[in-house]
Amino acid sequence: MTKTYTTSGNHLEGRVIVLFLLFLFALYTLTTSGIIAYTAICIIPAIAVFIFLALKHQNALFWYIFSINYFVMGLSRYGYIPVQVTIVTILPQVLLILALIIHPRKGKNSLGTPMLFAILIWALYLIIQVFNETCGLPLSISNWLLNLNFFALYFILAYVLISKIINTPENIMRFLRLWAVFSLIATYWAWRQKTFGWDQAEWRWLMSGGMRTHLIGGSIRYFSFFSDAANFGCNMGASAALFYILGLTSKLKKDKILFTITGVCCTYSFFASGTRSALVCFMVGIFLYIFLAKSAKLTATVLILGGAFIFVMAFTEIGQGNMQIRRMRSAFNTDDASLNVRDLNKQALKKYLQDAPFGMGINIDEGSVPKFNKFKVVYETSNDSTYVFFWQRTGIVGVYVFATMNIIILLGGCLIAFFRLKNKASKGIAAALCCGFLGIQAGGYANHILMQYPNLILFYGGMAIVYLLPAIENDYIAYEERKVAEIEEKKRLKQEKREKSRIKTWLTWK
Repeated sequence: MTKTYTTSGNHLEGRVIVLFLLFLFALYTLTTSGIIAYTAICIIPAIAVFIFLALKHQNALFWYIFSINYFVMGLSRYGYIPVQVTIVTILPQVLLILALIIHPRKGKNSLGTPMLFAILIWALYLIIQVFNETCGLPLSISNWLLNLNFFALYFILAYVLISKIINTPENIMRFLRLWAVFSLIATYWAWRQKTFGWDQAEWRWLMSGGMRTHLIGGSIRYFSFFSDAANFGCNMGASAALFYILGLTSKLKKDKILFTITGVCCTYSFFASGTRSALVCFMVGIFLYIFLAKSAKLTATVLILGGAFIFVMAFTEIGQGNMQIRRMRSAFNTDDASLNVRDLNKQALKKYLQDAPFGMGINIDEGSVPKFNKFKVVYETSNDSTYVFFWQRTGIVGVYVFATMNIIILLGGCLIAFFRLKNKASKGIAAALCCGFLGIQAGGYANHILMQYPNLILFYGGMAIVYLLPAIENDYIAYEERKVAEIEEKKRLKQEKREKSRIKTWLTWK
């Protein structure tokens, strides 16, 4: 006992000495190099503690990553993240990968699936983009690595982290419930903007350029704490389809209620966003579920309701007094001015990029393209779509590779939901995630939102869960049965308590 106490005391003394020396060094830095260097020295212990906890508590680090990805744009708008956004998002992901290498987790995962294969093909195409000399400009390794990080590494990290961490039924349901809670918070924030107006930070953002795209023709587009209204609307449209399906297929009453309410709130949100593509995100997600559900009754119901909705929006003026409905209705107007501008931009890009099948490249400093270079026009032309964005940088070949990656991911997930899963709830989870993924892809075709926070980790991470489900379906069935048994036991105990209370009351009265 004495020996243990002495050893612990020696360790404590060593830590105190190290902290004291660090404190003296910080004071010295303050007097010689100023407050910034002093602050950097002072946060070293906090960083060390964070890394230690991250290595020890992998689950907690993942939920931090998941949460910060959802709120990072809002936190940045309010100035709560004084450093570059990638520092608080990408570095923790890399740290978690290192933690998984140092302390590998046991259990099933979805590594080695068609999804990972498809992502690696896309990553390989971006790697060989280092040889792209279309613009005739000097190669910039730093720009190539930076773009490779944004355009490929994020996909790989999201897939690997979900596969290795969210590999139990409990974590899958925690992932979906937390997503629902965050969506409810996003809905509340949009409702606050609509009811009470924008606050100072939001006004500052609007006045710095956001007003041009968020006040259109008398319509106000609300963006909650997302990067913009397009990102918010598409996310909510795809999420609405996903949560309605989860609410329909879940076996647990609390989950049914949570997911259904979230679906309704997300519907309110995508209308509040005024993003026409959001309606398409929702509709394609729901229509895919008709196919995956294999239910004639559901198919007939959705077709009747969907057909009636489309008829009202496209051929009537019902609700035209509401600015959000008016904005959504313009999605069915083929003569809409903004849609025509996008088509003109695409036609202009097509003329320039027909000589650049591999695009401008991701290995140059795009801002330094000289005026006499014809690809300067390509760089300056607005890209209102993730697919157009990759068309500019990786060419038509890159767009086909990127689209092929997404098609493989979606088809593989649909085959799993359609053929490999037997349990109704697990099939529902897989179908919901596939429908949400197709919805966000539709949004990405019309808006530059696929690479925006928090879409990548939600929807591509969600597809990683789909590929994991066949391996853990039996575990999920056991989890579901256990939860149902717990609910039944609680009901039985409550019933017994009520019966005892009635008997006691009767005896007292008698």
